[in-house]
Amino acid sequence: MMTKNLTIFLTVLSVTCTSAFISPGASQRCVMPTSASSLPTQLFASETAASDVDDNPKMNPDNPALPALKGDYDWDAEYAADDDWITTNVPGKIVVNEIELAAQVTELSKLEEKYRAIRKAKEYEDARIIGWVPQAEMYNGRYAMFFLAVGLLTEYWTGISIPGQIEEMARVGGFIGPEF
Repeated sequence: MMTKNLTIFLTVLSVTCTSAFISPGASQRCVMPTSASSLPTQLFASETAASDVDDNPKMNPDNPALPALKGDYDWDAEYAADDDWITTNVPGKIVVNEIELAAQVTELSKLEEKYRAIRKAKEYEDARIIGWVPQAEMYNGRYAMFFLAVGLLTEYWTGISIPGQIEEMARVGGFIGPEF
């Protein structure tokens, strides 16, 4: 029993003394406890130096008034010494002045509005279910095919023609009847 407790104690001690559980900027010291009651408080002792932690946000090198953007990295400066790194005469690279760029943005905005209007008209047309819309025409055609098949099967089984079936339905419904 004593060896099992000692094994557990040494395992806990080795796990808590590894650097995997320490936050960056915090230095940890492993303390060997003198008694079992002081084990939880001394095993996790860590001290943080104020000079190790930098709370200031990283600033954009091109515009120091703005914070640095994630993914904002100057690849040209990083690989400037590499002979294989091409920065001039890159195939497909064009230089656009502000006027051409504004014209492109205007044309793209017009194109975006055109396709947005087409999409909204299609969504509106798809949402309509009453009137001369494709969905109502489709339902009408399906009902007509169904009731034609039912009328033909009824004529086959009963011998009453489709006009006779319509007359019978009008009599049962009270639309036509004996004239008093």
